[in-house]
Amino acid sequence: MTRARPVSPGLLVEELAERIAAGPRHSWLRVLVDGAPAAEPSRLADALVEPLRERGRPVLRVSAGDFLRPASLRLEYGRTDPDAFYDDWLDEGALRREVLGPLEPGGTGRVLPALWDSARDRATRAPYETLPPGGVLLLDGTLLLGRGLPAELTVHLWLSRAALARRAEQDQRWRLPAYERYEREVAPMTAADVVVKADDPRHPALLTPA
Repeated sequence: MTRARPVSPGLLVEELAERIAAGPRHSWLRVLVDGAPAAEPSRLADALVEPLRERGRPVLRVSAGDFLRPASLRLEYGRTDPDAFYDDWLDEGALRREVLGPLEPGGTGRVLPALWDSARDRATRAPYETLPPGGVLLLDGTLLLGRGLPAELTVHLWLSRAALARRAEQDQRWRLPAYERYEREVAPMTAADVVVKADDPRHPALLTPA
């Protein structure tokens, strides 16, 4: 059983920013904002940038969508295979090597913010950026949990099955079985540090064990 505490979108951002900013100031903080595209994890991650900077935290925004594998590997089984989407689309090794690993204790802080332009199917050639100690990495994406990606805080934007089916873009509905598999195999509602019910983006709710 879980308890839902309704919050406004603005209050949700403020509470998350307070929690993140309260973390250690001598080391990096890696925050994963996970959710199906219909839950808009990128929007939440974007909204956290300025509140964290106002609290004295340098921030670097990265999207897992910029770390997909090349089309020759990603689409080996076609463009609409939900199991390939689940298992093969994300270049997890590159994400660890170029983004999360450099922010481990003793790391360099030198992060590659984008690796692969999936629309053009070529490298982005983005320059490296250095995040100073005490800085916050905000990484948004889908199906991020359950992979053992190192992070100091994980946030999952949860959609009920009905809401996900209702809000999914028509050209992305083939992904629905992948999200159902994610619920079964990863159980993101229990895997994440913070769970937000996002069925109605105007009226989110923080979910906690009853």
